[in-house]
Amino acid sequence: MFNPVKIKENLYWVGAIDWNIRTFHGYTYSTHSGTTYNSYLLVDDKVALIDGVHMNFFDQWRERISRVIDPKRIDYFICNHVEPDHSGAIPQMMQLMPQAKVITNQRAKDALLKYYSTYWNFELVKTGDILKLGKKTLKFIEAPMIHWPDSMFDYLEQDGILFSNDAFGQHYASLERFDDQVSLELLMDENAKYYANILWPLSPIILKKLQEIKAMNIPLEMILTSHGLSWRKYAHKAVESYINWAKGSVSQKVLIVYDTMYYSTEKMALSILEGILSSGIAARLYRLPVSDMGDIIKEFLDSKGILLGSPVVNNEILPTVEKFLFELKGLRPLNKIAAFFGSYGWMKEQAAKYAEGTMGEAGINIALPALNIRYAPAPEELRQCFDFGQKFALEVKNGNQRNNAGKARQA
Repeated sequence: MFNPVKIKENLYWVGAIDWNIRTFHGYTYSTHSGTTYNSYLLVDDKVALIDGVHMNFFDQWRERISRVIDPKRIDYFICNHVEPDHSGAIPQMMQLMPQAKVITNQRAKDALLKYYSTYWNFELVKTGDILKLGKKTLKFIEAPMIHWPDSMFDYLEQDGILFSNDAFGQHYASLERFDDQVSLELLMDENAKYYANILWPLSPIILKKLQEIKAMNIPLEMILTSHGLSWRKYAHKAVESYINWAKGSVSQKVLIVYDTMYYSTEKMALSILEGILSSGIAARLYRLPVSDMGDIIKEFLDSKGILLGSPVVNNEILPTVEKFLFELKGLRPLNKIAAFFGSYGWMKEQAAKYAEGTMGEAGINIALPALNIRYAPAPEELRQCFDFGQKFALEVKNGNQRNNAGKARQA
């Protein structure tokens, strides 16, 4: 039932498929398509098991490994990341491979000891260290904060294969294992969602590490990820996408994200949308909480601007909008502009001030003063909303022109 997948001669995928998970990292990251926990078995004179699975999937993991080799024959378990979705089943597996050394870095060892109070036989590595298995050699590259302090990559020198752990992965359950077996558009969409919801705040660190790896000029034939599908045809596209996202590259696109009570703010949002579209700028409209927050964050990854709308309740914005602002503050997106709009009854200043202040804390530039309309918008006020959309579209265009001019000067 739980068959391994042969990747190359003596290299197998032996992970687990989670068809049913629908949220990850709490409530914001929706995993509509499930996920996988990828683990790899490399059989040489010495046998290495690379990465683990969630504790609920130990049986799948054990079964797939056992169809290749008796776990007692495994010499090394390589732990690239200690987050429990990758390490939860390790204590059970270690009981089946008592001779195995745990190859990891100091930060990961400390975390494993804290999680599992274990006395395994550790061998610590750092960037540049190698592990000879026989014909094959693994080289280790520490990658702290991509996306935990303990994160690490492994590079199989003879085959040009990078075991990237969480980098370049997606939450996507599938019987297929590689990028060329599914729609590339679908895969890149899931890839973007993963980056936006998990790795976005770490962009400066990611960019630096990827530039280091590119400077090594190592052949990159394949990237084997710890979630979702791996890359064998479009590996360089995956790397370039990460570099662009880490740099904060954007397109001329605007998101309008709002909630409404009696549809006054929604009427404003629709007129603003028309104003943006009339200016030739792409735009998407999302009402909270009807729209999925993880999907919105993915769409914001390559968008230049966001317009946030809320009515005023008790001199505050709606809780649904405040929850979205909380996420933006944590993600700290690069090269974005924003503005606030909404309806009110008798007080307006505090709500707009709070929204603008929080977006400012997230590193987003406020491009226009807030647009506030009392009660329901009249026809002439809807025209103001249309004009507001056009003005914001112009800011998006001007912002892109300034960015392009800056890039030209740097070149």
